[in-house]
Amino acid sequence: MYNFFFYAVPEHFPFLLQGALVTVELSLISMLLGTLLGFFLAVGRLSARRALRWPLDAFVEVVRDTPLIVQLLLIYFSLPEAGIVLSAFWAGIAGLTLNLAAYLSEVFRAAIVAVDKGQREAAISLGMSPVAVYCRVIIPQAALASLPTLGGYFIALLKDCSLVSFISVNELLRHATIVISDTFDSMDTYIMVAIIYFMMSFISARIIRYVEVWLTPSNRRATLSVPLTMDKEGAR
Repeated sequence: MYNFFFYAVPEHFPFLLQGALVTVELSLISMLLGTLLGFFLAVGRLSARRALRWPLDAFVEVVRDTPLIVQLLLIYFSLPEAGIVLSAFWAGIAGLTLNLAAYLSEVFRAAIVAVDKGQREAAISLGMSPVAVYCRVIIPQAALASLPTLGGYFIALLKDCSLVSFISVNELLRHATIVISDTFDSMDTYIMVAIIYFMMSFISARIIRYVEVWLTPSNRRATLSVPLTMDKEGAR
């Protein structure tokens, strides 16, 4: 215990935090790109055109039915044979994004379908274009309904980023293997790694929960009504 607190933590924790920053960067970029791609996949899979729907369905099935580590290895080691060369970092981003998008497409598809059809018909009857209906009616409701699930996938993504260490990305777990190769102290190192992962996941969960509560319509109405009430009292 003395060794852990007075030698291992001061000596190696800052180096592990450098890897954690790369993990956070990977997660944020992949989450942003995966969310956008997942939404467009969901919209395409809801299309009435089979020529568009079937290839997208096939893509989602293939990605969801194969391990993420295999997808990362294929992107990093096999794509160069086809003339597509990506750095380890961007190969990791590509693999994480495609994998996440396949799962999120199901989340968004369910959320879009759950929006009452009567609202769409009412919006169209008011003269809204299909794009306006999606932007002003469907997306806001689907996004709010999907938020808790998106938060769960982001926390899972933080931990899935450890797999990119297999393609030489210097994230948290790879930094840990470097420390272990130098010190042969696997127990203390992995304890520090677990603490850092816990900290990142815990903070992310609290932030996601706060955003979810803040975006709840009843809370937003209450927030907006406070300045309005104050203005009325001031006018009196």
